[in-house]
Amino acid sequence: MKLRYILLLISLATQAGVVRAQPKAPLPPPANAPRQPARTELLLERHESEVHVQPLAIDSTVVVLLGRDRPLSNKTKFAFQQYDRDLHLRQEMPLEIGEEIDFDLMCAEGTTVYALFTSHNTAGRLLVAAFDGRVSQTRTQTFETKLSREVVELKALDGRLLATVLLNDQLHVTALLLDVATGQMQYLPSVYEPLPTQLTFVADAASRRAEYVLSQTNGRKSRLLLKRLTEKGQLVSSEFVQAESDRSLITAQLTPPQDTTARLLMGTYSLRDPTYAQGLFATDLSKGANTGSKPPLRFYDFLHLKHFFDYLKPSRQARLRLRTERRIARAVPPLRWHYRLLLHELLPQPDGGYVLVAEVYYPHYRYNNYGSYTGPLYSGIGNQYGSPYGSARIFDGYETTHALVCGFDRAGNLIWDNTFVVENLRRSELEEAVRLQALPDGRLVLAYLDEDKLRYKLVRGAESSPNDQQVPIQIGAGATDNGAEHATDTYQADLLPWFGSRFVASGYQHVRVERGKDRDVFFLNSVVF
Repeated sequence: MKLRYILLLISLATQAGVVRAQPKAPLPPPANAPRQPARTELLLERHESEVHVQPLAIDSTVVVLLGRDRPLSNKTKFAFQQYDRDLHLRQEMPLEIGEEIDFDLMCAEGTTVYALFTSHNTAGRLLVAAFDGRVSQTRTQTFETKLSREVVELKALDGRLLATVLLNDQLHVTALLLDVATGQMQYLPSVYEPLPTQLTFVADAASRRAEYVLSQTNGRKSRLLLKRLTEKGQLVSSEFVQAESDRSLITAQLTPPQDTTARLLMGTYSLRDPTYAQGLFATDLSKGANTGSKPPLRFYDFLHLKHFFDYLKPSRQARLRLRTERRIARAVPPLRWHYRLLLHELLPQPDGGYVLVAEVYYPHYRYNNYGSYTGPLYSGIGNQYGSPYGSARIFDGYETTHALVCGFDRAGNLIWDNTFVVENLRRSELEEAVRLQALPDGRLVLAYLDEDKLRYKLVRGAESSPNDQQVPIQIGAGATDNGAEHATDTYQADLLPWFGSRFVASGYQHVRVERGKDRDVFFLNSVVF
């Protein structure tokens, strides 16, 4: 009897092992899954190259700045490549620049792509390379800024570059105007603020204007300072926007200057603490502009938004709302939230309104138990602290929990809100990670790359929709998977809006081939919703 029982257990265990060993069948793609009609691969290893991607909506091309390590040298050889809408290589032009520079940022205006480099030998030296694929022309210009330490934002305005820079004293932020055609440069004295000022700006060549939003704080309360500049950096006007109550305005985005029928300001506000956001605010700056009266501010606490807390479990949401209702019943001050938001530029809508996207994030840290003192050390993206008597806390990037998307009418009234709950989204620098694109049917798609997976959400106003839709980044000719190849590792994955309802996905991959040689590549995939 015992022997029969033992044999039965062995048989069951063997069958279970066989079941576990069977590979899982791939999940069918969602009904609304995007197509990936084109893919191109560059045979590159990430430790021996660098690639920077700039999609151009105006001519449906993609410009790539490609850097390859030179043999037996620590120098990098750069070139511009241009790909058509089917990701076929159209042209490649070498970039003749010095050997002591590092790539910083890239931006575009029309068909011209600008790449900015900094010297690691000469403090304050910047080099700009401009590539125009329409006329197959590349030009470079060097600028001796002397005082700049780090460029944190870059935009083009009528052939010139507006750069937001941190100065060598590490105490101030300012703006730098670079004329690529003439080589002339100037610091803009009208934009000079002490850290930790938050600064956003919009620029438009047609109106020949740039508008800055600067935050100012005394440590207890903060306000916003708006400045209008010409394309040559001359100050046109400035105005303060502040709340009369105990609220503080943290940061905001302006509607683009080319919209002459509306001038809206939308951003975040706090309660008594200028660090953390309590909700959103919006105002129409055109109201009262002729009379000199201050425009009214409208405030929207996160609790009053329909979807902001969707990232929490339903039970936790219920407890939170019950707790708030009890506070209201007792007439005690409202709960103060501790959220940090990264605001995207406002997206114009066909009805004249605007969409605001804000990524909710927090600094992420890891710890070690060696107890060695590691800081403080300024790294440009965060501080690193340690203690000789305990665990060392080391900054490990910015973690995004969800992205808030809101629709406003052209008067600045909040019409709807929605939320894209994300996972596995961490960046070493504070920069946009969730991408937005408008679809022809009026819906919006929010998406990002999680290694070799494209995660996305389709949004139609405040309607609820799934947060967990995903498809793999496809491999092979025409971006169609045949099962013979798959990616085992994906690095530096990114997704950028392109044209129409199309994105371009990119990154490094190690591709495992079933009956052939594995390969390391940098890929470009066309993603069409």
